[in-house]
Amino acid sequence: MNTGLKEQIRNRCTDLEIPLVGFASASRWDEPLFEPWVPEEFRPRALFPETNTVIVLGLPVSLPVIETAPSVHYHELYRTINTLLDMEGYRLAEWLVSRRYPSLWIPRDGYGSIGVLRENPVVFFSHRHAAFLAGLGTFGINNTLLTPEFGPRVRFVSVFTSAEIPPDPVITEPLCTHCMRCVEICPVKALSGRNYPEGLMDKKTCATRSEALFKRSISPCGLCIKVCPVGEDRQRYGRTDMRIYDEEDERYARYHQAWKHVRAFWGR
Repeated sequence: MNTGLKEQIRNRCTDLEIPLVGFASASRWDEPLFEPWVPEEFRPRALFPETNTVIVLGLPVSLPVIETAPSVHYHELYRTINTLLDMEGYRLAEWLVSRRYPSLWIPRDGYGSIGVLRENPVVFFSHRHAAFLAGLGTFGINNTLLTPEFGPRVRFVSVFTSAEIPPDPVITEPLCTHCMRCVEICPVKALSGRNYPEGLMDKKTCATRSEALFKRSISPCGLCIKVCPVGEDRQRYGRTDMRIYDEEDERYARYHQAWKHVRAFWGR
């Protein structure tokens, strides 16, 4: 196992201000931790047979921005994060290749458009599962990966590499608090309220809403991750009192006024 290379990658991510990086051995996909599990054709070695390690990078979604969702502000932030993830995933893969480790970057999304996703809500590789197996978080009732640092307010990209790098431990203690705020706020009732993976999101219903928002340049929805209480980012922004999202609480009226102002400016 190449411990020195792992340290170099972590230092590289620190220099690039990438706060989350995790490592998982490709063999972890072959040992199901729950059911239903990732089908064989969606696993790293099925996509890139040289894979020995999957490196997962994560960038946070700024809490004050997502609080305006759905909005053009969150729409632009989402696009920016996606671009940065693709850039850094590609650069890390090429950096590894230059050091004689065949590597492959996997883009943060594996579908052509929201319309395509609505018709067939499956992507060719799951970064959520990769992040889980790389020890970055655990699944929540909202079907996203919750991280200790940012809750579900984080986006991931993965790099497959032939380098044998020591894996990080998988987090075994669930982070989800079962507060049900995500279930209650979902405007299309796409969440069942049961633990993942027993309670799977209605992906088609969720994608249909996202497609409608995209036509107005205010996708994605983001409501279920906005109200999640998990994440150290809440302390950093002073958002630990979840009553901030209850409109009837007059103490937080100035916040709601600000969010409504941003939402009033639709893309089109």
